[in-house]
Amino acid sequence: MTTIMRAVALCAALLVSGSAFGQQYPAKPVKIVIPFPAGGVTDIAGRLIAQKLSEKLRQQFYIENVAGAGGNLGMANVARSAGDGYTVLFASSSIVVNPSLYNKLPFDAEKDFIPVTKAGGSPNSWLVNPNFPAKTMKELIDLFKKEPGKHSVGSPGAGTTPSLSIEMLKHGLGLNFVTVPFAGGGPMTQSLLGGHVPIAAGAIGNSVALIKEGKIRALAVTAKKRLETTPDVPTLEEFGIKGQEAETMTGVFVPTGTPKPIVDQLQREISVIVNSPDVKARLLELGIVPEGDTPAAFAAYVKDEITKWKRVIEIANIPKI
Repeated sequence: MTTIMRAVALCAALLVSGSAFGQQYPAKPVKIVIPFPAGGVTDIAGRLIAQKLSEKLRQQFYIENVAGAGGNLGMANVARSAGDGYTVLFASSSIVVNPSLYNKLPFDAEKDFIPVTKAGGSPNSWLVNPNFPAKTMKELIDLFKKEPGKHSVGSPGAGTTPSLSIEMLKHGLGLNFVTVPFAGGGPMTQSLLGGHVPIAAGAIGNSVALIKEGKIRALAVTAKKRLETTPDVPTLEEFGIKGQEAETMTGVFVPTGTPKPIVDQLQREISVIVNSPDVKARLLELGIVPEGDTPAAFAAYVKDEITKWKRVIEIANIPKI
């Protein structure tokens, strides 16, 4: 690179980071795309973080819900956007699952986005109706083994991380039961409460209140350690079941081409926000364990998750959409 080219690159970086000519990022409102309808965990977390970003950076960060096709429409919307820092994606784990679940995607998950940070992750959980005979995860597994093919396990939908958690356990332990995919966590929970499908796997964030009220019994979480919000619920590893960690993440991405100073600034701000006492408390209420890792660490996580879910989908022979 010539001296002139280096000088140009340096000036560009300074402009982006707000260190030259008084220009600061953000200089105008920033759009945050959430590829799901309003009201879900990703949406609630995104709005909470957007509000704090607006207050901290003195510029509006606003939410635009672009739902459809399992999150693909919203993610494609961001992939086609300019890499200037003014379009940000708050995605769930669909961004790492969909590349192996769909025959064709309108974006490349590894090439069209820059991972900024994992704002947090909501581990999945194994749940039963309180009247169901199994009181622990060990008892549930023993029941599956004793009565193969007899029991049904509900999931919030094919291709969701809870549904893939079911397949991980099923194939990992050689179990035989029927999986019942519902059209979302709401219908699954209603069926669980009514005892129609008395066993389910779902993101624990959707069930924390019901667990505390005793309306649902949580047998285990698919996390490395117990959660602050449900400290009485053991991990699968405590039952000797290893390699079953799974979560629904809330991840922050920007389009490829976004300058590194902007990526780094967003990561720093979001990391501070999600770990601040008030936001952390609210995220934990939603079942989200706050993180805020570096772009490099998050990029490695995304790569590992794509590989993991591809393997699970292949082993379970899940047909592509």
